[in-house]
Formats: sequence, structure tokens, C-alpha cells
Amino acid sequence: MTNTVHITPTPAGPIDVGPMAPLLLIAGPCVLEDAELAREIAVEMRAVAARLGLSYVFKASFDKANRTSLASFRGPGPEKGLQILGWLREEARVPVLSDIHEPAHAKIAADVLDILQIPAFLCRQTDLLVAAARTGKVVNIKKGQFVSPWDMANAVDKVRSAGSERILLTERGSSFGYNNLVVDMRSLPVMRSLGFPVVFDATHSVQLPGGAGSCSGGQREFIPILARAAMAVGIDGLFLEVHPDPDRALCDGPNSLPLAEVEPLLKQLLAVRQAVSGVING
Repeated sequence: MTNTVHITPTPAGPIDVGPMAPLLLIAGPCVLEDAELAREIAVEMRAVAARLGLSYVFKASFDKANRTSLASFRGPGPEKGLQILGWLREEARVPVLSDIHEPAHAKIAADVLDILQIPAFLCRQTDLLVAAARTGKVVNIKKGQFVSPWDMANAVDKVRSAGSERILLTERGSSFGYNNLVVDMRSLPVMRSLGFPVVFDATHSVQLPGGAGSCSGGQREFIPILARAAMAVGIDGLFLEVHPDPDRALCDGPNSLPLAEVEPLLKQLLAVRQAVSGVING
């Protein structure tokens, strides 16, 4: 049985994530580029979610510590980045999510964020998971590219050991040879069976890690295909990196979805969700 996770309080009111709740849309640029771009994306995604009856959380990283190259854009850093996210939360009235990379980031990030995200590469870092859990905020754990879905039970246990049941689990593909990922759709029900809502990251799943030499490549044309498949299997949330002009994005552009394509895709996905809801939740 999958528990419902409550995200509260948020500027948009309480949000429930789980089998009988509206689909959660987590969407935004890979990295915070500037405040106005973040606001543009947040306002557009908030409007799309409202039209389609979805819950919405804005996402963007204030620091991407795991870039391919030393020269890659990492973002504004914790201090300025959290300032922007805090401003955006109040200005656009949207809940916000970002990654943390060190235990020391947990408390300062929790003062601003509605959801703390554990990057896939760090999903086994015990001190980071425990520090995030102790804030009392919802913790979204991204499954590592090198971790089986059943092994995510250990990450869940680490968060629960710190007294938290506010957990989301996100699938983002598994390493498949060099510079490639593959999604085993069995991982979604396996992780859901751990008792917590499951999110599918349709954009990082088409990433080609390090595939462009000094940065990662991507195959955004496969985003709709994988998203439809995941929706048919059964998910509680969808994670999308979106940008008005992905080819000019400062990070992860090749695997980001153009802003204008989000709403048409979501309409398809909601039709799939409606068609299979009795099978998955029956």
C-alpha cells in the first residue's frame, strides 16, 4: 500500500501526493539561470497545472555539483540561489524544490524549500539523507543510476531512521554501458511497493551522461514516449526539466522539454492515467 505524502504548508496550499491524489508536476529549468527566467517558467507551469487539475512544484538547482566539466555552469550557489527561490516562492506563489549536496545544506535549504531533493549520485550518502530527514521537510530521493529499485529500501530506511515518513522516490534511468541510460519500467511498481509515492523523471531518463564530451547530451524526442509508458505503469508524479529555448539553456538543454510542448504532452499523459487508473488503484 502506497502512503499519501502531504506537502504543507506551501504558498499554494496543502498538496497531497499519492495514488488517489492529483498528479504532481515537478517542472523547471535544470539550474537557476536568473530570477526572471525562473519566474517566467514558474508562472507558465502554474497556469498549465491549474488548467489541467494538477498539483505543481517548481524545481531548479541552486548548485549542480556533479557537472561533467569544471567549466560547466553550476548555478548561483546556495546563498544567492536560495534567495532567488525564496523570492520566487512568494512572488509566483509556487512551492519550490532544489537539490542539496552536503549535510550542511539541509537546514539552510529547509528554511526556503518545500521539498529537499537528494541527487541520484548521492542517494546512498547516509549523512545527507539523515540531515534532510531531520528538517521535517518532504525528501525526494532520486534513484541512483547504479542502484536497483529494491535497493532503494535502504535509502528509505535511512530517512525513516531520522523520524520522517515524508518521502518521494524518483526514477531517472539506469546506466546502460557508456554515456547511456535505460529505464526499466518494473522499477516504478517495485519502488511504489516500498510504501511511498513514485515520481518519473522523463527528462533525465533521456540524458546521455557525458555524451557530448565536456557536457551531457540528450535525446529529448524520446521524452513523450517514456512518459506515456511510465504513466501507463502507474506513477504519482512527473518530473520535467523545461525551458523556453532548450538549445540555449545553460545546463541539460539536450534533455529538456520546450515550454510550449509541456501542456500538449500532459493532456496525453492524463488521458493515459485516466484509462489505467482502475487497474493500478483498483
